[in-house]
Amino acid sequence: MSRPGESVPLPQVDRSVVAVAPPGDGPGYWAGAPSAVLADGVTYLAYRLRRPIGQGRGFANVIARSEDGERFHTLAVLERERFGAESLERPTLVQLPAGGWRLYVSSDLPDAGGWRVEAMDAADPAGFDPSERHLLLPGSEARSVKDPVVAWSAGRWHMWICCHPTGEPETDQAYTAYATSDNGLEWSWHGLALTGRPGSWDERLARITSVLLRDGTPLAYYDGRATAAENYEERTGIAAGSAPGSFQPTGDGPRAVSPYGSGSLRYLSVVQLPDGGHRLYYEASREDGAHDLHAEYVAAT
Repeated sequence: MSRPGESVPLPQVDRSVVAVAPPGDGPGYWAGAPSAVLADGVTYLAYRLRRPIGQGRGFANVIARSEDGERFHTLAVLERERFGAESLERPTLVQLPAGGWRLYVSSDLPDAGGWRVEAMDAADPAGFDPSERHLLLPGSEARSVKDPVVAWSAGRWHMWICCHPTGEPETDQAYTAYATSDNGLEWSWHGLALTGRPGSWDERLARITSVLLRDGTPLAYYDGRATAAENYEERTGIAAGSAPGSFQPTGDGPRAVSPYGSGSLRYLSVVQLPDGGHRLYYEASREDGAHDLHAEYVAAT
């Protein structure tokens, strides 16, 4: 519980299913960084495939659909070369209020300021064309931006964006900023939304990965790490919000970890279901060091 009377659906890897396996075995092979949307009874999932450094890194974003929320059929594969990128990270899929879809893509272009966020629209999730993308949030000499969480609520768009300072010794540190928009393309920044705590398990990273906007008291899942050595192997925490742009971590440690390998459980995306339950999608480590993309149903309580 993060607040009296308010429960938070938390993952347990042993009750989940592997929705997508990584493209290889061993450290550095990952399927994960999911972004899930439920529309007309169908679950749409955007996720990242990765190989080890030197073998491709984040080489593709994939769009898939599922009738049951667990078994997915691939609709589109967007390779990093189509973005001119060295690597792709978490894609963010949203359904537009007036119809159609939008995909936000995080791409690493070192010659253009590092990580940046671009967006493209399509009539359906199978139709995204990287040649029609638009740059929304460029990187800079001072800061890279990536892994946005985007939601439509109360008549406007909300974004929680992971920011990485690029100057030493802050390169392994990251926090979450908050922005709003009328159209989801032009954003007004409102400052810091969540940061790690000195001396805590989340000291070097506090990256919001999913937000539940309910009853005026938002809750966020976030990835945390204590040191640079834990990069790529983060764990999941819960943060309570006084407003959509202001969150505070709860508890003294991570709220969800993998029982296998490094214990990494990260990039959690939550979908609220019509029966009052939730379906959770997340990336979790396994014994050989690879990461699987898991799907898990959590019943209403």
